[in-house]
Amino acid sequence: MDGPDDRRLHEIAARLHHEDPRFARGLGHGRPCHPREYRYSRAWLLLAVAPATLGAGIALAHGLLIAAGLVLAGVAGEMFDPHRRMRNRRDPPPPGS
Repeated sequence: MDGPDDRRLHEIAARLHHEDPRFARGLGHGRPCHPREYRYSRAWLLLAVAPATLGAGIALAHGLLIAAGLVLAGVAGEMFDPHRRMRNRRDPPPPGS
C-alpha cells in the first residue's frame, strides 16, 4: 500500500525528470551527470571567444571590438552563476503599487 511518503517521492521524481531529464536518466542508471545548473560548456565557449575578441580589438585599435569583448566576458561570467535563473524569478509588484 502506497503511503504519503511514496506519493511525495514520486512527485519529486516526476518534477526532477521534467526539469532535467538528462540528470534524472543518469541518476536512474546509477551514473549521474552534473545537473543543468552546473553544466558550463556554453559559458566556457563564450569565455574563450571573449579574450579573442578583446585582443583583436586592442590589436586593431577598434573600440567596438574592445567593447564587444568586454561585454562577452561579462556575459560569460554571469553564466557561471548556478543560481542565476532563481534570481530572475522575482514576484511582480502587487497591482496598484
